[in-house]
Amino acid sequence: MQKTNSAKIRQLTILGMLTAIVVVLQLLGSFIRFGVFSISLVLIPIVVGAALCGPASGAWLGFVFSIVVLISGDASVFLAVNVPGTIITVILKGTCAGLVAGLVFSLVNKLKFKGSKYVATVAAAVVCPVVNTGIFLIGCFLFFYDTVAAWASADNKDVVVYMFVVLAGGNFLFELLFNVILSPVIVRIVNIGEKTA
Repeated sequence: MQKTNSAKIRQLTILGMLTAIVVVLQLLGSFIRFGVFSISLVLIPIVVGAALCGPASGAWLGFVFSIVVLISGDASVFLAVNVPGTIITVILKGTCAGLVAGLVFSLVNKLKFKGSKYVATVAAAVVCPVVNTGIFLIGCFLFFYDTVAAWASADNKDVVVYMFVVLAGGNFLFELLFNVILSPVIVRIVNIGEKTA
């Protein structure tokens, strides 16, 4: 019983620290911009939390990320057009990114081959920005198509090209590269976390 309580306390402590890191990184990240959109530096702690504490913790960290995006004004361009659509898109993209990263890490890590933890971490680090950006693009199509089409027209671009290149392109590539480059660091954190468990 004591070991179970100790594990729960450890997990809550890790989750609390990572939640604080997510909030701080998202607020700091709002100063780094590609066009009107800020860079999401928070995907790394979301992947770490998903790997160390499981998919539910990844989902929680993604949810916190989403709430900070809504509160900080990072979604103000879309809130001005469609409030419910913005809230749904932002909350789904962050929460699902953390959840899916945790599920992918768990599934790959359970295979227990040599290097499975590294492969699981890289897979989770890649999946997190893919899900985050993918749901953002789906939200743009479902809730903001007319607005995005007007932006694309003003920029003399096709609406689909505009969504993939202008709205998501630079941000997605930065997030993906940042996650993949820092994957070895994430593996080390996961290894240290598991050794102290």
